[in-house]
Amino acid sequence: MTTPQVRSGEVLHLSRAASVQFIRPITVRVIRVLTDWHTYDGWVWIDAYQLNDVGDAVRRRTLFLMPAGARRPAPQPDRAPTRTAPQPDRAPTRTAPQPERAATWTVPARPAQQGGATISPRAATVPPGARPGRGRVCRSAGTP
Repeated sequence: MTTPQVRSGEVLHLSRAASVQFIRPITVRVIRVLTDWHTYDGWVWIDAYQLNDVGDAVRRRTLFLMPAGARRPAPQPDRAPTRTAPQPDRAPTRTAPQPERAATWTVPARPAQQGGATISPRAATVPPGARPGRGRVCRSAGTP
């Protein structure tokens, strides 16, 4: 008896019969068979997308399995996307009132420091601990 061939685009249901790694059965869509990877006789490496219950790809996986243990589910008829009927005109729903935005932080103006420097009005809106400017740190000697 010849082993079944795995082909790109094929959907497989993998359980313990395909490999011991599938404690929980999964469904995959084969991307490609990795023929250049060496395996035991009757085993293959595949790249595949793991499918969820709806049939959407949720994860890409590289799997080592025995094709003889893989089950091929019956083909599903192509389902056309369902369209919902247009809803009759309804009264607009009321939305909850939005809370007012919080005021921006303001730092109280400090008195003039030694050397006559004062806090500019722009710097007064910067949160405490933040350094106003272009984001560069002055690295000259003697300045913080």
